[in-house]
Amino acid sequence: MFEPYLQRWQLIVDGAPIITHSSHLLPVHYRNQPAMLKVALVAEELNGALLMQWWDGQGAAKVLAYADSGLLLERAQGPDALSDYATHGRDQQATRILCQTVTTLHTRPGKPELPLVNLQTWFKSLREAALLHGGIYQHCAQTAEQLLATPWEESVLHGDIHHGNVLDFGPRGWLAIDPKGLYGERTFDYANLFCNPSPQIATDRQHFSQRLEMVCALAGLPRQRLLQWIVAWCGLSAAWFQEDEDQEAVEQRLKVAQQAHNALAAGN
Repeated sequence: MFEPYLQRWQLIVDGAPIITHSSHLLPVHYRNQPAMLKVALVAEELNGALLMQWWDGQGAAKVLAYADSGLLLERAQGPDALSDYATHGRDQQATRILCQTVTTLHTRPGKPELPLVNLQTWFKSLREAALLHGGIYQHCAQTAEQLLATPWEESVLHGDIHHGNVLDFGPRGWLAIDPKGLYGERTFDYANLFCNPSPQIATDRQHFSQRLEMVCALAGLPRQRLLQWIVAWCGLSAAWFQEDEDQEAVEQRLKVAQQAHNALAAGN
């Protein structure tokens, strides 16, 4: 799978391949610089590659070359990881970096001529989970429908911002990888960070409250609106995990959704 691109771009292998369900990745050197060769296996990954080209290295890893299903990206070489920050007493710094990255992505002017997925379509699994399981899924789905019916400040969205998708690129700073390529209200892109990087942190009330204050301040978001998007997102994420029969992840997402719901009900 890698060989055509290794020959095409004259790449030198620089590590072991990384295999996922949606793509195959290989560390390489390209013109004397470290890079990552990514071969997309699904349409979602291809769309994300095109979106990264559009961002052109502003807030996201720079695309060095692209052909067919192959994508050559600059490779993160910095020593730090946001998941380590969050688990070693630097969660506020991690949250600040995530917010700054999202803001940079959202401020790219215009809209690319790409097959971006709208949020109405993205929330299909939550609607199905509400019909099948009821309960908190129904509440999450109702909240999502209210938000989707009244979009506020729409933008090109990354779609999967979390501690593992914003990497340390050394002198280039912190940059995003693996976008989903969505379009809709910008608040959506801040919701997923509340579920990461671990169940222990995501469900801790103090971390949740501190993050909520920081994200609202840094992103200029109304508190109630962000809490509603957290409820909606957690319901959608739980629905996906429900489809995968990962009950532990389902329970963690729904616990975060309940925290956001409680904060809405209490008005704090």
